[in-house]
Amino acid sequence: MTTFTVNGKAIVTAVDPVTPLLWVIRDEIGMKGTKFGCGIGMCGACTVHLNGRAIRSCITPISVVADAAITTIEGLSTDGQHPLQKAWIATQAPQCGYCQSGQIMQAATLLNDFPEPTDANIDAVMSGNLCRCMAYVRIRKAIKLAAADMKGAPRA
Repeated sequence: MTTFTVNGKAIVTAVDPVTPLLWVIRDEIGMKGTKFGCGIGMCGACTVHLNGRAIRSCITPISVVADAAITTIEGLSTDGQHPLQKAWIATQAPQCGYCQSGQIMQAATLLNDFPEPTDANIDAVMSGNLCRCMAYVRIRKAIKLAAADMKGAPRA
């Protein structure tokens, strides 16, 4: 049995300890915002937060998250009003949208570490999140818009 929280809700699962967190989130809990992309932690579509840090849930065994706090895209904001979510909409960042939950979760960590990110900060932190539609220019614009919106607000 593995016990942890997802978006503040206690979860207990009896899956095999090597089961990737991604499949517990999607199949056991039923949250579909976290996506399966490559299965080897290289594309970032499965990005969630583990105790506030971005991780790739497709390669993180459930045993690693025992007693930890997981945040998914659904838990970033209960009403979809996180500055990143609003900026994504304002800039029309997504094209197909498949990678965007992972992009937003990675960007949330970026803004926590770099509240006023430079292009170099954005490139370094976001480089592991791939977008097949090549929406990188709009993603960068959304990150900068969210940073401006968050300026002066307490960091998470």
